[in-house]
Amino acid sequence: MPSLRRSPRTRGVARHGRLRRRRPVGSLLTGLAAALAVLLVSGASLSAIAARQLTSSVTSVALGNETSVPEEGIGAMPGGANVLLIGSDQRDPGSAVDAGVVDGVRNDVNILVHLSEDHSQLTAVSFPRDLMIDRPACTGDDGTAHPAASYQQFNSLYELGGVSCTVAAVEGLTGLSVYYAGMITFDGVIEMSNALGGVDVCVTQRIRDTDTGLDLSAGTHSLQGKDALEFLRTRHGVGDGSDLARISSQQVFLSSMMRKIISGGTLGSPTTLYKLASAALGNMTLSTSLSSPDTLVSLALALKDLTPADIVFVQYPVVDDPDQAGRVVPSEADAATLEAALQADQSFTLGDDAAGRGSTVDESVPAPEAAAPPAETSAPEAGATAPATEGAPTATTPATTTLPSTITGQTAAESTCSVGSSRG
Repeated sequence: MPSLRRSPRTRGVARHGRLRRRRPVGSLLTGLAAALAVLLVSGASLSAIAARQLTSSVTSVALGNETSVPEEGIGAMPGGANVLLIGSDQRDPGSAVDAGVVDGVRNDVNILVHLSEDHSQLTAVSFPRDLMIDRPACTGDDGTAHPAASYQQFNSLYELGGVSCTVAAVEGLTGLSVYYAGMITFDGVIEMSNALGGVDVCVTQRIRDTDTGLDLSAGTHSLQGKDALEFLRTRHGVGDGSDLARISSQQVFLSSMMRKIISGGTLGSPTTLYKLASAALGNMTLSTSLSSPDTLVSLALALKDLTPADIVFVQYPVVDDPDQAGRVVPSEADAATLEAALQADQSFTLGDDAAGRGSTVDESVPAPEAAAPPAETSAPEAGATAPATEGAPTATTPATTTLPSTITGQTAAESTCSVGSSRG
């Protein structure tokens, strides 16, 4: 884990564009759902010809690491495949979203998706927008070289150098190689939720957020269109009003969305699937490594047998920044544990009571039945290599570790509720 070095020029300064009209615009977490839907669609239900039609007009950018991509390809990559999904606050001309006026475009949502080599688990790690990091040197999407800088806010990366610099920062922070990436805009969220016919979300108490315009009573709501976007964007309306509460509330939505896609019959409707894929890809920028129809089909085939219980949402472990209110820094020990598990392609489960600040278990829904537990190991230490032992789990019976309870998140199989807030 790199340590944060405070530069006299940047200490205590949020490095992002100037806001003329302050509104929370960075809760676009459906990048993950969009990509998963597209990938499930492309290989499982649509022909390669349809995939080529869908990607024919997709905007793509080079990450600069294309020559290092393993020959095995995304569906058979040694150690698993990593895809960075970015949700930006970009407003395109003609957008259906009235989300305020801003200078600059920020990467307010950042999700690293790790698909294990044996395709048994998909992990989605959310990085808080207010995370302060040491940014490595990088080359932006336009070819501009940017020097390394200390103590930079995570959501300043996209404005600085686009997808490429955001990928470089994630690689530097986690020690993982990221060869694939995609960015989705506001309108993609609206169009995808409409294609699905709504996503059911549970709310324990009223959510009222005057910044986003969201007003939901306690209970279960089917959200689509702008309502879905407002739910994902709301910050002041959930938990303690922090970005960390918003992340766990967003996981409530995403888990429900993935259950609907995988278990709710969506995969049996070619029409719905095509609309879903078209809505996502029509509002995404993909890395050149990911924009190939063959790559999307390959990844789709790798994902097709996943169940909701195999999809794990995790918040990157952080603690409050002691030097600046409202900012967070990596929780060194927990972050090292999570990174070691991902680097070792280790299957894992979350500890008990792992719900984050903005969510809680839905007590009205029975907990999903747990499968017979595989062999369990302790969480690996960063950089450690487990010695071979007699009777060790084989490729067909992988060892599973349980992460510390201080690392929050949930699986897509778990029914959870947004806790709401009286702050809005």
